Amino acid sequence: MNKILVIAPHPDDETLGCGGAILKHKSKGDKIHWLIVTAMTEDIGYSPEKIMQRSNEIQKVSKAYGFSSVHQCGFSATMLNVIPLAEIVPKIGAVIKKVKPNIVYLPFWGDVHTDHRIVFGAVSSCLKWFRYPSVKRVLAYETLSETDSTINPDINAFRPNVFIDITSFLENKIDIMKMYRSELGVFPFPRSEEAIRSLAALRGTNAGFKAAEAFMLLKERIE
Repeated sequence: MNKILVIAPHPDDETLGCGGAILKHKSKGDKIHWLIVTAMTEDIGYSPEKIMQRSNEIQKVSKAYGFSSVHQCGFSATMLNVIPLAEIVPKIGAVIKKVKPNIVYLPFWGDVHTDHRIVFGAVSSCLKWFRYPSVKRVLAYETLSETDSTINPDINAFRPNVFIDITSFLENKIDIMKMYRSELGVFPFPRSEEAIRSLAALRGTNAGFKAAEAFMLLKERIE
């Protein structure tokens, strides 16, 4: 049995990036834990009603996946760039030490969203084998509207080297994504049902599956 920690800068990143993989892990009896780094807060303009809606969505999504635990750092969304890493790293590190995962999923470092890049950097600081010895495998996922939107010529593109067959889980992944009512849009908006299906089909053609999710294997310790 594996212990999985899925790290999401924002709720919905976990579903867009590795929702099918999460469901596949669950079907095999693995224990999956969810870490959400940011939150909607009133100080950055979200209404109490919107915050409550998001809280309800998180509960529904957690139940749908059957997460063993959900952890929330509570940093204001879109504001990680003004928060010292010295505050972010210990919170993430504490969750890793508590969960003791052997597999970690995290966002791609080259995503256009600043929150994603900062989360990647903070998580990277929490993966030293001699401080977090449980972690054996680290995979970066791609996020529609973020990974594919960067125009920075200095950032190497997302180059997946791991493909997970999610053919049997794609419909469930899409059903869970629909729980985020305010995040789905109409195609060709990137976070749309059609775009999710298209990316799954494209990644499937990369590996000989009808539908797949793609990842970059960043670290693997084999004992």
